[in-house]
Amino acid sequence: MEAGNLTGILEFILLGFSEDPELQPFIFGLFLCMFLVTVLGNLLIILAICSDPHLHTPMYFFLSNLSLVDICFSTTIVPKMLVNIHTENKAISYMDCLTQVYFSMFFPILDTLLLTVMAYDRFVAICHPLHYTVIMSPRLCGLLVFATWFVGIMTSLLHISLMRHLSFCRDLEIPHFFCELTQILKLACSDTFLNSTLIYFMTGVLGVFPLVGILFSYSQIASSIRKMSSSGGKQKAFSTCGSHLSVVSLFYGTGVGVYFTSAVTHSPQKVSVASVMYTVVTPMLNPFIYSLRNKDVKGALGSLLSRVTSCL
Repeated sequence: MEAGNLTGILEFILLGFSEDPELQPFIFGLFLCMFLVTVLGNLLIILAICSDPHLHTPMYFFLSNLSLVDICFSTTIVPKMLVNIHTENKAISYMDCLTQVYFSMFFPILDTLLLTVMAYDRFVAICHPLHYTVIMSPRLCGLLVFATWFVGIMTSLLHISLMRHLSFCRDLEIPHFFCELTQILKLACSDTFLNSTLIYFMTGVLGVFPLVGILFSYSQIASSIRKMSSSGGKQKAFSTCGSHLSVVSLFYGTGVGVYFTSAVTHSPQKVSVASVMYTVVTPMLNPFIYSLRNKDVKGALGSLLSRVTSCL
C-alpha cells in the first residue's frame, strides 16, 4: 500500500479474541451477559441513590457518578464487539475507531479521578468529622466532579488531536477487541514520538499522582482510626472505607496487570484477555462490591425493588 494519509477512506480490522468460528457464540453470549449485568447493576445503584434521601450525601453522589462512568465505559466497547461477532464483519471505520479511542481513554481517566475524589471524601469524613458538612459542601462536590470531567475531556482531546495527524500505510489489522491507542500507534507509518511521549507523561500524571493521593488519604485515615477509643467507631470507619478500597484495588490491580502482561508477553491474545479485566469485569463488579459491603446501599436497593414489584 502506498504511503500517505489514508484516513479519509480508512477502515481498521478488529481481530478480537479468536478466529475459531466455534468459539464465537460462546464469546458473544459471555460478553452479552457481562454487559447486561454491568448496565443493570450500575443503573440500580444510580436509581437507589437518587430515590433514597438518606443517600443524598457527597459519598453517594460520587458513587453515582462512578456508576454512570462504568456504564458508559462498557457501552463504548462491548456493543461494537458484539455487533462484529454477530455480523461476522470485523471492520470498524476510521471515525468510529477514533471515537472508541477517545472514550476508551476518557472514561478510565474519570474512574481514576473519581476514585481519588472519593478517597478525599473519606479522609475528610473520618479525619475531620466535625467540619465534614462545611468542607464537603454541594458546591465543592460539584466543582470536583466538574474538574474530573474537564480533565478527562481535555486530555482525551489532546490524544485525539495528535492521532489525527498520523498516516497509515501498512496492515491495518488490530490484534485487539477494541481500538486501543497503543495498538493504533503500532500501525502508523508516520512518526509517533509525540503520541508516545504524551501517553507516558499523562499515565504518570493521571495514574501515579492520583494513586499517591489515595494512599496518602488512607495513611491519614489509618492513623485516625488507630486513635479511636471506641471499637464501634473503628468498625464504622472501616465499613465506610472497605468498599472504596476494594474498588481501588480492583481498578489499579487490573491496570497494572494489563501493563505487565503487555510488557512481558508478545501474544496479542493474552493482552486482549488481560484487557477484559479493566474494560468489562471491573465495571461489572463495582456495583456488587458496593451493594454487598454497604448496608445503606443494600437497604436503598431493597426499598427500590420492593416499590417496583408493588407497582407491577
